Amino acid sequence: MSSTTEGACQEFTVLSHNIQVGIGSRRSRHLVLHGWRYLLPHQQSLGNLERIGQALRDADIVGLNEVDAGSYRSQYVNQTAYLADKAGFPYWTQSRTRNWGEIAQHSNGLLSRWPILEVRRRALPGWLRGRGLLEASIDLAGHPLSVVVTHLALSRHGRFRQFEELAEYLAGRQSLVVLGDLNCGARSPELRLLLRASGLQQAEPPLATFPSWAPRFSFDHILCSPDLEFVDWRRGAEPLSDHLSVMARLRWCHGDAHAPSGPGQSGKRASDVPQ
Repeated sequence: MSSTTEGACQEFTVLSHNIQVGIGSRRSRHLVLHGWRYLLPHQQSLGNLERIGQALRDADIVGLNEVDAGSYRSQYVNQTAYLADKAGFPYWTQSRTRNWGEIAQHSNGLLSRWPILEVRRRALPGWLRGRGLLEASIDLAGHPLSVVVTHLALSRHGRFRQFEELAEYLAGRQSLVVLGDLNCGARSPELRLLLRASGLQQAEPPLATFPSWAPRFSFDHILCSPDLEFVDWRRGAEPLSDHLSVMARLRWCHGDAHAPSGPGQSGKRASDVPQ
């Protein structure tokens, strides 16, 4: 949770998690045996979402990948809204990336303890449509913060195109955090391209998050603009999805006298933010 220390910059905690539509793979064989759960409802999903909600409670801002916005496979549960409620987040928004009607509503989601003032959605290039970014402007008690949630392509060629567009869109931005499953490692050439061209920075050292039961690949990332710095950086311990979550505590690295002192009290509530 956010905190203020006399004479220090305001700190806040952000978390990124690919929740695999609540499937909850915990073994390599589950990727095959549970594959049907991507399209059909199952009894364990709500129980697993409950556990994910509990794991999100320590964060101030959460980026979610592979959430369903309410379809047959999720038992018509909007998973972003459900997790906001279970984890006690008053503000949330989402972006549908692939609308398959009654079958599936592929989405990215964002939860916040501070008011969400504006939401922007942007499609990213790719051979298969459905990759994009969700950007929210958040009011940290008078200090603006932009948070981008994205989930990038599986192919390196596709990711390079997406990183190039992201770099152009995000270059030079301040008070910015990027959360998401980028499907590439911390030392990959495509991520290095983004960092070099945009000025964003990543936490060190890299943390492996995939697969959750035997992590080998650092696919899940938290990036921030140079006016922010990492105070702490860790990954989730429990495999609630095929990805582990990552969480970072950030603070502004300038002595801004107007840095926020806690969650704001004005702005749109979760249900009022356009979906």
